Amino acid sequence: MAQNEELTAEAVEAEETLISYTSESSAAEAAPKKERPALTVAGAAVGRRKEAVARVRVVPGSGKWIINGRELSNYFPNKLHQQDVNEPFKILDLEGAYDVIARIHGGGPSGQAGALRLGVARSLNEIDVENNRATLKKAGFLTRDARVIERKKAGLKKARKAQQYSKR
Repeated sequence: MAQNEELTAEAVEAEETLISYTSESSAAEAAPKKERPALTVAGAAVGRRKEAVARVRVVPGSGKWIINGRELSNYFPNKLHQQDVNEPFKILDLEGAYDVIARIHGGGPSGQAGALRLGVARSLNEIDVENNRATLKKAGFLTRDARVIERKKAGLKKARKAQQYSKR
């Protein structure tokens, strides 16, 4: 009996010392950020989207973009395309760490931006597979968007447009 009374007394004291109950841990405790070694390795890859093909080289540098001999803001004036292309660097916290040199042909601006993003993600994956692959894969940057324009079928006006059926 004396032991049970002591145990309950300790339990009551423990409850009084606890101020808040939560299942969440602070972000600093949960994932300590480890330092990644500085990489001086270049990577190259090909990205495709719709009809666009982008040949991409990623070289350690200051974050300069050269696409078909032009700057990023000059080649893609649309801010959404600029942001889309730069996402693999943002998600890996490598902004300004690499220069990007790309040659793009075919397709329109949206397809070219998608092709460039895939090429950048693949080349970053090639540089450091252990650290980069899981993050890029989870974000969906290593997946090729296979949607392309459907071909025209024989006997139809377009890919799916047929002549209107006439009952009489």
